[in-house]
Amino acid sequence: MNSALQYQPSPYTSFMQETSVDLGNGIQLHVETGGNPEHPAILLIMGLGAQMLFWPDFFCKQLIEQGFRVIRFDNRDIGLSSKIKFQGRRMNPIKLMGRFALGLKNSGSPYTLYDMAEDAALLIDRLGLEKIHIIGASMGGMIAQILAAEYPEKIDKLGLMFTSNNQPFLHPPFPRQLFALLGKPASRDENAIINHSLKVFTTIGSPGYVNVPEIMQTARKLYQRSYYPAGVLQQFLAILCTGSLLQQDRQIQKPTLVVHGSRDRLLPPSHGKAVAKAISGAKFELIEGMGHDIPPHFIAQLSGLFVHHFQS
Repeated sequence: MNSALQYQPSPYTSFMQETSVDLGNGIQLHVETGGNPEHPAILLIMGLGAQMLFWPDFFCKQLIEQGFRVIRFDNRDIGLSSKIKFQGRRMNPIKLMGRFALGLKNSGSPYTLYDMAEDAALLIDRLGLEKIHIIGASMGGMIAQILAAEYPEKIDKLGLMFTSNNQPFLHPPFPRQLFALLGKPASRDENAIINHSLKVFTTIGSPGYVNVPEIMQTARKLYQRSYYPAGVLQQFLAILCTGSLLQQDRQIQKPTLVVHGSRDRLLPPSHGKAVAKAISGAKFELIEGMGHDIPPHFIAQLSGLFVHHFQS
């Protein structure tokens, strides 16, 4: 255990403790933990541009109440974790996306998903954990795949949510969802940024389960906690410069559950199916009506699936 850890109650939740963890590689991650330290641990890895608070409190509580210790954290370049100042040449994401879709290699990003997986591996070590479970969502699921392939000694079982292995020729994101995610607010005014976040959430989220007042409240909380759009772009470049994870999936020997929403238009269900097909023995669950989010309506079902997977 890192002797420098100073746990404090989280200002956002009453059941999580927060701290900052120095990984020793120039990165500090902001971390929240909840549950009995003696219980099996689940590390939650969130996706592109998403602070750890995108893991709903109710989802974390469900896992804790069913006998797990839960750890969520801000990836590098987002939230309260270290930011990367990149002085390299300006990159064209559109050009990189075209090469990425065809399986061609890209380079030049300040870091890749392999570096972010190393962050997660170092965090596991710094927290003194062994053989933990992982749930990775979207880009976090890509990081989790690398973690399970490259650091198998640290992982017990693997859970993946609405993610991809980015193998060539998968169904591309639907334009409306992709452009919403990559778009920019009308201005840097707080209300413009909140309205842009609302547009993103409602566009990629689960149709019929979008709670606009709740989303507005969450978006404002996230904005006031941290706003760093450069980090979102750099994480996107990390995905594009990492490329296909098909070979990594073929190395994974850990019991794996892949969960995907039937109404996901950012990463259509074929992406999750490709991941499950590539990982030996992986199980695939399609959640009817769910999009690229974790709305309250689906939390009991999702937590139940992962608890059953981790306990079986």
